[in-house]
Formats: sequence, structure tokens, C-alpha cells
Amino acid sequence: MLFDTFQRPMRDLRISVTDRCNFRCTYCMPREVFGANYTFLPKSELLSFEEITRLARIFVGLGVEKIRITGGEPLLRRDLEKLIAMLVSIEGLHDLALTTNGALLVKYAKTLRENGLHRVTVSLDSLDDAIFSAMNDVEFPVARVLAGIDAALAAGFSPIKVNMVVKRGVNDDSILPMVARFRGPNTILRLIEYMDVGNSNRWHMAEVVPSAEVIATIARVIPLEPVSRTRAGEVAARYRFTDGKGEIGVITSVTQPFCGDCTRARLSSEGKLYTCLFAGNGCDLRKLLRDGASDAQIAAVVANVWRARDDRYSEKRAANPVVEPKVEMSRIGG
Repeated sequence: MLFDTFQRPMRDLRISVTDRCNFRCTYCMPREVFGANYTFLPKSELLSFEEITRLARIFVGLGVEKIRITGGEPLLRRDLEKLIAMLVSIEGLHDLALTTNGALLVKYAKTLRENGLHRVTVSLDSLDDAIFSAMNDVEFPVARVLAGIDAALAAGFSPIKVNMVVKRGVNDDSILPMVARFRGPNTILRLIEYMDVGNSNRWHMAEVVPSAEVIATIARVIPLEPVSRTRAGEVAARYRFTDGKGEIGVITSVTQPFCGDCTRARLSSEGKLYTCLFAGNGCDLRKLLRDGASDAQIAAVVANVWRARDDRYSEKRAANPVVEPKVEMSRIGG
């Protein structure tokens, strides 16, 4: 097991398989930046499935137990189910998950399950079509995301986590309808504080709805009680409904940073290793792969990067909210 300068182990790896997305969510890929003239990575610069699998095997050998496939929108990567089948065969990997906007889940849910994917998380910011369209900026209807969730449930994924980014004055009125829709044994709503990911979403603290306020809003209607964390490094603070009908999670990276036990490494779509969601620079593992480095040599580089890790951006932001240049989230996932 590797430990960084704050004695945080490396247990989780998030792998972005594409920098492209079919949404233009205002908090991630705003259209004024990622418009028709934006240049995405050519296919030759993306890691191949074989390269991803080789790196994943090296990371698992260094202590990683969980892998999450992200994007961009990962289901835009052709033949993704083949990568899933390759990854689940890695000895020592205990959990393989995928985060998606749900737009293509109706088409791919069954195939993903058949090829071994363990879990699915779906991003959905409102049940109101007008609000959701304003946030995804492509006029994609809520009903098609809900159909994707239903397809994933039918394929055997359960429970499905539903991620909602809460932005004040935009979709905070959608909190209670979302809670009502996803309350139960098969889905878990997770409410995420609006974060300053990347450099292009014009983040401002005034637009953040603190998770404490979110919990209070819900508890006034449906009583809640906290749930103990199941393991160190767990991202969401969990609450169960006292009537026994399910639970929710809140992700508090702005108002209550959890840098202190973060165990996540991130591999970008072009093969760079980042040690924080808010990092500005990454270590180029693709070059090592394509220059003929051995597994042992690559493992040594990864180990050195992790041992030198001292990231705690969210804690620094809380003390002094200065925006620093960061990699775009569409390159490294959420």
C-alpha cells in the first residue's frame, strides 16, 4: 500500500476514457468554451483499451481496490463494454463502477452488466425539463435519463446512485422532488455542492448551497439520521430516512472539505496521472507506455508521484478562496 505525505493510501483510481461529452453542462463544459470550434483530443492521443488495462493492473498492484470509469461521457467511447470485460479480469480489483449522464444507458446498460460492470452512477440535476435543459444546455429531456436508470435497474444494477449538483438559484428548488423520486431501496440520491472544477464555469461561492442547508431542507419534510461511514476515504456523508425507506448522501467538498482522507488517483483520457480533482499538472504515463517502459518502471514512477502527493486544494480554498489554474473536469472525470 502506497501512502502520500499526509499518510493517505492510494485505494481508488478514476479513469477517464474520453474528453468528449454529448451534454454541455454549465458547471463542467460550458458551451461558450466547449463550442463547435473546440478541439478535442484525436483518437491517437487517447489511451487504448490495452494501455488502460495495463495501467490499471499496475495501479491494482500498488494497492488500488476500486476503479471508476468516467469521461467526458464514457459511453461515447466505442466498444466500452470490451474495456469493462478486460478490467474485471484484473486480480485484486474488488469494485468496477461507471459514472454517466444516462443519455445512452437504455442502449448499453444490459451489455455493460453482461460484461461485468459492478455499479452505475447517473448524473441528473433536476426532474424539471426546463431546469435540466438549462443546466445540460442541449435540451435533453429528463424522461430519457429516467428511462436509462430504469434500463440499468432492469439489467441488475442496484442500488444506482444518482448525482445532483446543487446550484443556488438554479436548481435548489429541485431538491425535494429529487428526494421523493429517488427515495427507496434501488436508488440513492447524492447531492453535491457546486465546485470550482476546471477553469471555465465561472464558479462563485455565493452559488454554493451548503450541504448542511440541504440536509435541513430535507429533514423538515422527511426526518433523517446520520449513517456511519463504511470505510475511510468515503466521499459522501450518508443519512438514512428514519422511516427506513432508503438513504441519501451529501458531498461537502466546499464547506466541509474531506482532503484529509482522500484516497483517489485520476488517470486522464490522454494518460496523465493527477493526484487531485483540482490539480493543474499531471504525470505523463502515456509517454512511458509508448516509449517501452516496463511495468516495474511505470510502477516506480506512479509510486514516486503518490509518495510526493501533498494535495489539499479544498482545505486551502476554505481558508483562502483563491482560484488556481486546474485541469478541466472533462479530462479527468468527477
